[in-house]
Amino acid sequence: MNCMFQHRCQVASAAVLISAFVISPPTALGQQSIAVQVDVDADEKIGRLQPIWRFFGADEPNYATMKDGQQLLRDLGELRPKQVYFRAHNLLTSGDGTPALKWGSTDVYSEDQDGNPRYNWKTVDRIFDSYLERGVRPYAQIGFMPKALSTHPEPYRHHWRPGMPYHEVFTGWSYPPKDYEKWNELVYQWVKHCVDRYGREEVETWYWQTWNEANIGSADRPGYFTGTVEEFHKLHDYAIAGVRRALPTARVGGPDSAGSGGRWTRDFLEHCLRGTNHATGESGTPLNFVSFHAKGAPRFIDGHIQMGIANQLRTIDDGFKIVAAFPELKSTPIVIGESDPEGCAACQGPMFSYRNGTVYSSYTAASFARKHDLAARHGVNLEGALSWSFTFEDQAYFAGFRQMSSNGLALPVLNVMRMFSRMGETRIKASSDRAIPLDNILRDGVRRSPDVGAIASLDETEKQLCVMIWHYHDDDVSGPDADVTLTITGLPAGAAESKLDHFRVDHSHSNSYTRWLTMGSPVAPNRLEYQQLKEASKLASINPQKTSIAVRQGKSELRFTLPRQGVSLVVLDWSQE
Repeated sequence: MNCMFQHRCQVASAAVLISAFVISPPTALGQQSIAVQVDVDADEKIGRLQPIWRFFGADEPNYATMKDGQQLLRDLGELRPKQVYFRAHNLLTSGDGTPALKWGSTDVYSEDQDGNPRYNWKTVDRIFDSYLERGVRPYAQIGFMPKALSTHPEPYRHHWRPGMPYHEVFTGWSYPPKDYEKWNELVYQWVKHCVDRYGREEVETWYWQTWNEANIGSADRPGYFTGTVEEFHKLHDYAIAGVRRALPTARVGGPDSAGSGGRWTRDFLEHCLRGTNHATGESGTPLNFVSFHAKGAPRFIDGHIQMGIANQLRTIDDGFKIVAAFPELKSTPIVIGESDPEGCAACQGPMFSYRNGTVYSSYTAASFARKHDLAARHGVNLEGALSWSFTFEDQAYFAGFRQMSSNGLALPVLNVMRMFSRMGETRIKASSDRAIPLDNILRDGVRRSPDVGAIASLDETEKQLCVMIWHYHDDDVSGPDADVTLTITGLPAGAAESKLDHFRVDHSHSNSYTRWLTMGSPVAPNRLEYQQLKEASKLASINPQKTSIAVRQGKSELRFTLPRQGVSLVVLDWSQE
């Protein structure tokens, strides 16, 4: 994960008292609500709506074995069992398994006094067991370098804290191996062990990918990979050869570059497609998927956070262009291996103050929809967009990290993921007269009028229709509500009514953070308070009785108010007709 912000980090928490009983925050004085028309045509199918949201990750792998980490893994696995994937750094890093910010370890590899390898799978097995027992599968990152193999082993364990210079994290784990044959054998033994433990059929479903953001760093400047481009190609070739030696049918790819990677990524793809493989001497290195990273660029101005959605989408646009330029990769799956509003989940401070609330959730809805649009524009196969956002164990409630939950409490952004998980995989036409055009967002972001957009789907039975509607703005300031008229056509002619459910994420729905604020921001909520927070962290329906909505000649209409930074999921189900 690339941290782009090297400033003094500090927790910023405004104790704002918000009533838990109002449906939406009041529109600012003098601001008129805006009328929005959203049209959905169930008859117009425009392709598959790939569930790209089902990928997650974190720097700290050991949190997966702890209480809150296991609860969140369970929550993620329940979104779509055995289709959710988790990517973690430090799976091969030396250490005793004690977690810390931007650190983790498994101690899988050491050597005896004669230099003979010793393998220890206990900790990494606990991590993968934690995933698999909860319906989550590994996106297995092959890294980082064990101390006994590093060409520069000292210093090895870093002691970074938020606010300290970021380059201090790049220690002995970031260097190439002193022996590539031993590196290859380590990877082979790991994958072979996984096949023996979990079964060939299971491990064939995993992703295997070498390292992280190897385009950050060089022999002269420490980074995620402190070596040359040629050394990374060699590291990668030997790793993939080890994977395929243990499991010839394994799904392998990369490079998970920082940003699109530009020329560096082009050279990597060229090497994999046509270069000489350092490990085998043959032409090319297997490439079953391509991965790169994309981050936004928020800033704190005039007393509020201003998001940088344009920066993230432009990076994705560039990454897709790079892949599309290789005809051999036209149908190759792409995973945006880290896809986030910014680049430092473990940092804290005013620049990151959006994370606990609804700016993060509405940004996620708006940006994920545009990832689909960019993939369609470039004709590439977008398989996943991985949110580098998990949880931080034994930290203060709502401490300001980028995470899906805090102390076992789902944040609003996780509830948007829950919305995505309810959508079908056939995309149908949806338009909004207040959506910002894609090219405008790429150029300017959402800095003037808000973006009130929509994406819609049908399930495989074609008897359930979902419409997600968001009301997003880059600036976290008050603004007028959206008065939405949702018109749906193309419904079955024989249907007289449909069951209606309407889920909502806003400041007073599906929002444990604002509930915590109304309690006075308790440092240690008691059992009753915690149960109230737990209830507030669930995805909330604003018509929990699942009322019906009339269908006339294949058409239905719904009107509702959507506050700034709110997200709605409207579900129509006529399966009982």
